[in-house]
Order: sequence, then structure tokens, then C-alpha cells
Amino acid sequence: MFLPSNTAKKKREEKERREAYARIEEYVLKCLPPSLRDCDGLEISVQEVQCGDPSCSPIDTAITIIFASGEGGMFGIPMEAKDVTEEDLLAYVPTEEVLEAWSRGESVPWPPEDDDSDGQEMAEFPPLRFTIGKRVLCRVGPDEWALGTIVLNWYREPQWPENSWAPYKIQLDDGRSIFAPGDMDQVIRAAPSDDESSPAVVDSE
Repeated sequence: MFLPSNTAKKKREEKERREAYARIEEYVLKCLPPSLRDCDGLEISVQEVQCGDPSCSPIDTAITIIFASGEGGMFGIPMEAKDVTEEDLLAYVPTEEVLEAWSRGESVPWPPEDDDSDGQEMAEFPPLRFTIGKRVLCRVGPDEWALGTIVLNWYREPQWPENSWAPYKIQLDDGRSIFAPGDMDQVIRAAPSDDESSPAVVDSE
């Protein structure tokens, strides 16, 4: 049954999430050394990712910084984006030395690699809606969706917070490789059966 109140709530939550992402991007920019803030090609992006460990925060905020050199990294904060403050960010943002190294094209890990992390066991994950090889539509912008194929379930990158996982890694038809931060229709949907004739990027309904 269609419930207008639920739709309004989802729209409000999505609006709050986007506002939180924009606020965090401003925090990150303020943390950069002045010489790096106006660099051409600087990209800062914010996403929420699901944590696979039931003992940790269910949603982490993942922040990616990429310089024109192609180098950069991702770090995470164990809380939802709407709850992140500037003080929280300062506790996790890379050091000036690391940021400057990235801007020069040097590959420097962040957070620093932990020799004891090799023994970390993967948590038992809940089942997902889509299996590897499934054709899907992925949200790639406020009003845009792109076709792609699931290439990995429960994906993570070394720079992410401990026990933080994205449910899907997707290879898009346009050549990009992305991950879906949540297993929900607002983020990822089954592709229509006739997707072979669909454009690579489609407008939101």
C-alpha cells in the first residue's frame, strides 16, 4: 500500500543526507593546506557505507580525496554523515604530509597500515538481493542512473575503516568501476529485462 508519509520521510532523509555530504566536503576543504585548496582537478566525495560487523556503527561515512596527480585515498568516520562534526573529521583526516605527497603523485597509505590487521576475520554478512553477474541500475547522480553488472559482493578497500564494507562492486557499461554503499532501491535496482537496448545513463523516474 502506498503511504505518502513514508515517501515524504524518504525525501526528507535524502535531502538531509545530501546536505550533510556537502557540509563534510566543506570541512575537508578547510583541513587541506592552503596551497592545495585551489588545486585543479581536486576531487572530494562523501558516501555512507554499510558496516558488516554488528558490533560497530551500522553506517560509516567514507570520504575520498583525489588530486589531479591521480593519487589520493579514502578514510572513514564510524558514524552517519548527518552526525559528523568538524571536530570528528579532524580526528580522521590525513596529515598535511600525506596530503601533500598525494598531490605530488606519491602513493602513501592512509590510515597507516597496521601489521596486526592480517588476522582480521570477515564478519558473517547478511544475504544480498543481487548475485555476481546480475545486471543492475546504479544511481550515479541526483537524477541519473547507469547500467552495469555486479562483479563482487561485500566489497571493501584497504583504506576503509575496520569492518566497513559496501554490499556491491559494479562495473558500469560506460567503463567506470563503482561500489554501491547500500543494498536499497534508492541506490541500486535490478535492470529492466530489455536493458540491452537501454542507454548507458538514464534519467530518474
